Amino acid sequence: MSAPLPAPALARVQSFTFSGIHAVPVTVEVQISSGLPAFLFVGLADKAVGEARERVKAALSAMGLSLPPKRILVNLTPANLLKEGAHFDVPIAVGLLIAMGLLDAEALSEYAAVGELSLDGRLNAVQSILSASLGAAEHEIGLICPASQASEARWGNSSHDILAPQTLAALIAHFRGEQVLPTTLPTEQHVIDYGADLAFVKGMPLGRRALEIAAAGGHSILLSGPPGTGKSMLAACLPSILPHLTPEETLETSRIYSASGMLEGGQLIVRPPYRAPHHSASLAALIGGGAKARPGEVSLSHHGVLFLDELPEFARNSLEALRQPLETGSVTISRAAHHATYPARFQLIAAMNPCRCGYMGDPRQSCRKAPRCGDEYTNRISGPMMDRIDLFVTIDPLPPAVMSRLPDGESSAAVRPRVQAARKRQTMRQKDTNAHSNPDSFFIDDDARSVIEHAAERLSLSNRGMTRLMRVSRTIADLEGTKEVQRHHVTEALSFRRR
Repeated sequence: MSAPLPAPALARVQSFTFSGIHAVPVTVEVQISSGLPAFLFVGLADKAVGEARERVKAALSAMGLSLPPKRILVNLTPANLLKEGAHFDVPIAVGLLIAMGLLDAEALSEYAAVGELSLDGRLNAVQSILSASLGAAEHEIGLICPASQASEARWGNSSHDILAPQTLAALIAHFRGEQVLPTTLPTEQHVIDYGADLAFVKGMPLGRRALEIAAAGGHSILLSGPPGTGKSMLAACLPSILPHLTPEETLETSRIYSASGMLEGGQLIVRPPYRAPHHSASLAALIGGGAKARPGEVSLSHHGVLFLDELPEFARNSLEALRQPLETGSVTISRAAHHATYPARFQLIAAMNPCRCGYMGDPRQSCRKAPRCGDEYTNRISGPMMDRIDLFVTIDPLPPAVMSRLPDGESSAAVRPRVQAARKRQTMRQKDTNAHSNPDSFFIDDDARSVIEHAAERLSLSNRGMTRLMRVSRTIADLEGTKEVQRHHVTEALSFRRR
């Protein structure tokens, strides 16, 4: 290497820590001073950050460099904020190289750095690169990140440099003018996979209609029926008729997957995600949590679909925890050390058998404990949870002779334009889907309003239930292309209410 640069008294490198999907700026300060040899960390660093000491030493040793036999102090500011993760390896190493006079502090001041170091100096992938890239763009600086995540970083920061070296040696060579790192471009998106197609769903006209209404307005839906009637298959078709995510929704959803380490190959999430956790999933897996407050299934299905099969089999506390995100569209995970808030605006679709044995109401097999079996099974789901579901559909079994002769149903490609047109009407009217809008923005004629009021009285609907009835009625009118909600729209919406 060429002669070292004048070493500054204090080296500063910009980096980030993460709260939910948000990048919080952290300055890594490195000071090399006289005294007994030591490598110290201050600034509320967790164990993974403290272990950077050995990784950085080994990485520098692999390049033929060694730390000076002096007192090395690494300070992570602000000091009152918990710093977690191995992504501080690279900014710590860069700070040391600046303090040792091997890199120019002024050139590095235009970049933030994140990345984990291997013992041989390679940069390993870390979580939340997309959030770090957006944070760097917000502060109008570039980003240094692992080469394997260059494309992901470029999606979040298109106006500043993204330096993505394979190794720490390549990064040093770039800033010393010995080698230029290649320009990073976003990865092209793959061909869209819409998943299961409605064409393979035979029969079930009521279920298909309810699915189209749910897709058009973003409504929650509960499918009930004996085993094998096609509830799960119908639910799996919902993503195939949903519109693409908007650019804002794509970025927000992708940030959640990036924070979870699930954004593969730098590909953004452009289709509504579909998550189907098993009913044995824990509360932390469903809502989010764990030692580091990671996002759960409700956040991973943000702007998409959360399918809960065998709904009554989920733990009672897990189902009750869904109530808040269904209303607010977000979830806050509180831990002793910190709080993390994740977006969680998902479309709930659930399926269940009518009773424990599954055959209550099935003409071919009778439930020997009806109706008590069905009441006990359904009562596992609380009234407030049921009150948050917009559409209730009973799927009846078809005789084999009838089922085998039914033609294929209408395809998802035929249904999707109707859903997209209804969504466009909602966006033009109130900038959001009907499921999350105030009914004051709806146009409801007097006759339809009278039916709503009478139904609310007769069915003892709560204020929430009445609001959801108006929202479903508005969606049916949007599918029809009608400006005003009319009587027949309300009566159809009432047919999907729980009796």
